[in-house]
Amino acid sequence: MGDASKPRWTPAVSSRTQLLTAAVVWSVVGTGLLGVGLHWTLNSDLGWHVLGLAGAIGAGLLKSYLVLDNSALNAIARIRRRGDGLCLGGFQSPGSWVLVLGMMFGGRALRYWVLSPGMAGLVYIAIGVALIRSSRLQWRGVFAAGHKGERDG
Repeated sequence: MGDASKPRWTPAVSSRTQLLTAAVVWSVVGTGLLGVGLHWTLNSDLGWHVLGLAGAIGAGLLKSYLVLDNSALNAIARIRRRGDGLCLGGFQSPGSWVLVLGMMFGGRALRYWVLSPGMAGLVYIAIGVALIRSSRLQWRGVFAAGHKGERDG
């Protein structure tokens, strides 16, 4: 039998796979938010698209620099500390998963009850830009792990 301390249903993977998962998730979610945000904003009745887009991109770059870069670096360090053979979903801490769910519901609430689609689009653009920019650190972590000889097994 296997290790009794691990549930059988846990999709155990290497730390490199967890790093790759984090990088892909941040990149895909960021790209999706950016795309949806652009669509909503450019198809809205906002008369100041260019200024709004510039502000959203600037806010996203600032959020990346001030907040998400640290989150990405902390996630990389956490994954490396945990090592191989642990749950794929562990690329994020339990608290981070709760925060992600809160942000998802908050984003929907903003879109449907607080902001017009064009304004919500600017928020989505800012968050998308921040995620895409900060995912670069996770991609570096993936490539650094590959050069250290870590392999999936």
